[in-house]
Amino acid sequence: MKLRRLFVTLTPLVFLATACTPENDVASTPIPPHRPVVDSAPYICKLVPEQAFRLISGVTGPLVEKTDGNESDSDCWAPDTNPRPLEVRWLREGDGMPQEQLDFVMDDRRAVYTRHGGVPLPNDLGDGLAAYLPNTPFAAQPYRVVAKFRCDDKEQLITIYLAKVAKGRDAIKDMIELMRIAQKRYGELYDCTPGA
Repeated sequence: MKLRRLFVTLTPLVFLATACTPENDVASTPIPPHRPVVDSAPYICKLVPEQAFRLISGVTGPLVEKTDGNESDSDCWAPDTNPRPLEVRWLREGDGMPQEQLDFVMDDRRAVYTRHGGVPLPNDLGDGLAAYLPNTPFAAQPYRVVAKFRCDDKEQLITIYLAKVAKGRDAIKDMIELMRIAQKRYGELYDCTPGA
């Protein structure tokens, strides 16, 4: 009887040990490489590549955009949900938008982003920062990047807000790349050369 109990007790352990023994010819699945943010049509809110936005945010649903404003002062978001997964705001120096107003907006954003560990943008993107702002009044869209730059003879200001970033992504690096693309697209759309 004791021998039978011992057999019943040891049999599952033998199967478990066999199941957990590694096989030499089993290949492990490699981790997919970090996919870079690239510029490609179509665009959301004129300035952000849809595919790049989906890669960074993990958003998979439909992206119907809404725009409010004009060429000099505009706000665009997609999709029209709360919180807005993507929002893009741009201001252009000109009629009704003096450079002092752009400076005021940039100074305000710089102060907030700096208080929360904002990272300065590379010099070629102008004056700006990328930041993560959780536990603030901006927590619905905590991932933010802003840049004030020249496009030919006028100052421009672009801000991009994201509600979330996909797991495993480098949010700051991705936002900086989005800003690089947005400035290039801005130059194409408004016939000016960013940085000039």
